[in-house]
Amino acid sequence: MEVRADPPTAAEDVETPSEQPESADQAPPTEATQADQAASADTGQTGLTLPAQLAAPVSVPRWIQMILLPLALLGLWELGHAMGTLLVVVVAAGVIAVILNPLAKHYQSVLPRGLAIVASYLTILLIFAAIGALLSAPVSDQLSHFSDNFPAFVKRVNHDVVNIQHFVNQHGLKVHIAQQGHSALQSLQKQVLKSSASILSFSRDVLGQLVTIAVDLILTFVLSVYMLVYARDIGNLVRRWMPSGDGTTGDDYPLLIQHAVSGYVRGQLLFSLIMGGSAGVLLELLGLVGVFHDGSHYAVFFGLFYGLMELIPYIGPIIGPIPPIVVALATQPIAALWLLIVFVLLQQIEGHIVAPQVFRISLRINPILVILALLIGYQIYSIPGALLALPVATMIRATALYLRKHLVLEPWSTGQPRL
Repeated sequence: MEVRADPPTAAEDVETPSEQPESADQAPPTEATQADQAASADTGQTGLTLPAQLAAPVSVPRWIQMILLPLALLGLWELGHAMGTLLVVVVAAGVIAVILNPLAKHYQSVLPRGLAIVASYLTILLIFAAIGALLSAPVSDQLSHFSDNFPAFVKRVNHDVVNIQHFVNQHGLKVHIAQQGHSALQSLQKQVLKSSASILSFSRDVLGQLVTIAVDLILTFVLSVYMLVYARDIGNLVRRWMPSGDGTTGDDYPLLIQHAVSGYVRGQLLFSLIMGGSAGVLLELLGLVGVFHDGSHYAVFFGLFYGLMELIPYIGPIIGPIPPIVVALATQPIAALWLLIVFVLLQQIEGHIVAPQVFRISLRINPILVILALLIGYQIYSIPGALLALPVATMIRATALYLRKHLVLEPWSTGQPRL
């Protein structure tokens, strides 16, 4: 006997669990919901994260532009003057925390946050200690050699002065070069020879200033440690105050600031290392070929000094060549001309080849803005202000670019023609 199943009725079809929602509150899936589910399924299969949509720019009303923004800038200026050197401590601690935070995050993958911060500081201290240990021996030897040979330098210059005086006398010129030259050189020699004996008295004179600097450095260190400990909370606070990005790491304001400062510091250190090493190698070669005999004796010291001066933009390359040129003028005057030519060529290579390659992926600031930042920083807070001027300018530039992307100023005119 054959049994046939009746076709399902309309009521039975609605009650099918696979085709009916479980409750009346659940709406049938729309096309957008199905697209989101498909995208989620694809994302889960491939392991990729789809970029979030860019948040709508924040509109700044006209009354804020006219009243609050000028008052805020004036308030920040007055606060900076009221804080004095404390502002330098806070800014320096912030810069140090921004620089060390990537290293701490790297150590945090295997260590707790507190130990990762300690490991970051120890790493930096060990790097500086290693550099100092490697350079202390040759630099001290070269300085001792220079101090021991300084009387010979003076004697050689005196001989040259006597020859010039003899030449002047033969031609009937009444110029007393030898007497003035001997007096100046003898005074210079006495000052140099007395310098080693006066180190102790000089140290006592500056002890008070060193104590003040040490206190500021300790405060900077402690504050930077606390900033690293609470880095996550500080980052979340900054994100709440700033306009929202698109949710990606490439549009996250704290990360943009960190990348800008870290890139600038890495570029500057690498650039200084390359230029200082190049100067030392060139001086060593000039000493080996006999153009500048003392170049091979003081190559490490002059190269180190030139590299440190390269940390000061636009002014450092002018100060860096001064010590070797001064030594050359005292020993081999013709060598000073060769040194001047060599350093001019080195600076041309620096500006046209080395700098564009080193800073190709680092943040570059307009030269006019760099000079203005250095002058303003030095004028307000002297040498510490000049040292912090460029990192602060880097952060200001990154902030301006971020706000330009996520803020819209309400226009002051509707664009309608007046009757």
